[in-house]
Amino acid sequence: MKPKDNYLDVNRQTWNEKTGLHLESDFYDHESFLRGRSSLNSIELELLGEVSGKDLLHLQCHFGQDTISLARMGAHCTGVDLSDKAIETAVGVAEKMEVAATFIRSDVYDLPRQLDQQFDIVFTSYGTIGWLPDLDKWAGVVAHFLKPGGSFVFVEFHPVIWMFDEDFSGLGYNYFNDGPIVETEEGTYADRTAKVSNTSVSWNHSLSEVVNSMIKNGLTINLLNEYDYSPYDCFRHTVEVGPGRFRIKHLGNKLPMVYAIQATKTQ
Repeated sequence: MKPKDNYLDVNRQTWNEKTGLHLESDFYDHESFLRGRSSLNSIELELLGEVSGKDLLHLQCHFGQDTISLARMGAHCTGVDLSDKAIETAVGVAEKMEVAATFIRSDVYDLPRQLDQQFDIVFTSYGTIGWLPDLDKWAGVVAHFLKPGGSFVFVEFHPVIWMFDEDFSGLGYNYFNDGPIVETEEGTYADRTAKVSNTSVSWNHSLSEVVNSMIKNGLTINLLNEYDYSPYDCFRHTVEVGPGRFRIKHLGNKLPMVYAIQATKTQ
């Protein structure tokens, strides 16, 4: 069976292997997180607003740092991820930090069969939708879990970024979704020297595909912001232009690197 025909199992195995590496990496700086550092960035915090007392669903939460950060802000959080290892780790971290948060191991598309609840906020961020082939189905899941009047906060790396090759020396990929991208990566964005090789299956999604999927599923888009920096140093050839602001050195501020959408379920 080709990886693209078995993408959930292929990607689950990849993220199971990456979780331990990420937990120990300088990139995630887990020791300072355990001491109280919030893992959230100003981009998402501004869109999330006041979360205290609200029911919040965090899709594709990895090993739970953002979910736990939100729970420490007073939200009633449920984190969801495909990876068994990530969810096992998230549960252990929450217990160690004595933070009340629920974690569910599930593919996004399968979640309605595992969770019967609606939320004030659905949140997902940074490197999430690329693992999903069907955005109409994704936006339908988001709408399914939102209460009427609830807010969807979505922050993601800009699709223009994913057009470039790894060294940002030229265009290597289609801006539009023209099918699965099967790749084998040495190391990981959190530790490029890690002695690990993983195969993954992903998809590129244009801004129009993202926006139209939300509109089609009853979400009213209140704002769409674009940013000329990334809050994470997760690409090659970067330079820090301000605290927690990274750009591709030879491209400067000419490139959109992140975008964010806040939408509301109107019915």
